[in-house]
Amino acid sequence: MKKHIAFLLWAFLPFLASAQQAIFNRITIQSPEVNADNSVTIRYNGAKAKSVQVTGDFLENGAVANLAENKDGIWEYTSAPLAPELYSYSLIVDGLKINDPNNIAYSRDVASITNTFIISKEKGDKGDLYRVNRVPHGSIRRMWYHSATLGMDRKLTVYTPAGYESSNKKYPVFYLLHGAGGDEEAWMTLGRTSQVLDNLIAQGKAEPMIVVMTNGNAWAEAAPGESPEGFTVPSMRATKQAMEGGFELHFPEVISFIEKNFRTYTDKKHRAIAGLSMGSMHSLNISKYYADKFHYVGLFSGARIGDRENTTCPVYVNFDAQMAKLFANKPALYFLACGKTDNAKKGMDSLKAYLDEHGYPCEYMETDGGHIWRNWRVYLSVFAPRLFK
Repeated sequence: MKKHIAFLLWAFLPFLASAQQAIFNRITIQSPEVNADNSVTIRYNGAKAKSVQVTGDFLENGAVANLAENKDGIWEYTSAPLAPELYSYSLIVDGLKINDPNNIAYSRDVASITNTFIISKEKGDKGDLYRVNRVPHGSIRRMWYHSATLGMDRKLTVYTPAGYESSNKKYPVFYLLHGAGGDEEAWMTLGRTSQVLDNLIAQGKAEPMIVVMTNGNAWAEAAPGESPEGFTVPSMRATKQAMEGGFELHFPEVISFIEKNFRTYTDKKHRAIAGLSMGSMHSLNISKYYADKFHYVGLFSGARIGDRENTTCPVYVNFDAQMAKLFANKPALYFLACGKTDNAKKGMDSLKAYLDEHGYPCEYMETDGGHIWRNWRVYLSVFAPRLFK
């Protein structure tokens, strides 16, 4: 018996060694390191490398900076002091873009995967809002529902606030939609939705609410790797189903699913909808087509005015009549936000002019920067506290 045990141990020794290496492989250098002055130091262990660079949104205009090699083969770069924010970056080693092997924090934006870090100077700043703090935490559910309209099962992500499980009370619902190339994970990973809501609610700045993050790609069941389609490559493709009304027409099924499975209020005053870019268009169309469903509407970096040509889809015809019906229902807040250099700004300005011309009340927020998550996180942090007051 002892011989058999010894043989088995000997046979499995290579497997155990490789498993141990995978599990306990130590990170030998610290990267990134946030310094006392809020600069950040990026390091890479590459004695055989000929050049190492870093690129990221913490560098001005997406510049590339060179790391310098020391005598131990460690390459290093230290930035200027940075403002509070969530930043992303990648390394470029001998011309090949890679992730920082010493940083396990990363996010996926469409098909790009980058490392991340957070800078915070003081309590309550943007960096503090985006990180996990010692406050009561909400819960995250990934759930499937069936859409008869689209003919498939589909996945969505639901945030419930701290205390939801232990109470019997009802909650308002905020439907939060992503942009082209995104999916039901985008607002969670890139938008930091759970951290933003946890922190705002804990500070008493936002009402406890349920946040529903759908997959706005009408042709897809779920994010890449989360459906029977397998590990598909995400893209920015604008298929006919993406922006031709399919997603909008199926949206009552989303509302019905949420209201059957969660303790929610079911009236207009306790529903909000907002989205970025493509999701902004979806929010515009859904809110005007189902004019009695939403009391709060947020459009971030995207708009289209007027009827769409060569279509009979009811979402895209009778624009004026649908908008008139929406504002006849007196939404509590119709909120527009866009960056000064955003490629969607012309459309947003046109929508603002249309609303003003027709006497429809709205608020318009303009920020620096373009079509970027740095802006959309800000819009979420401004919009959410305005809801359900």
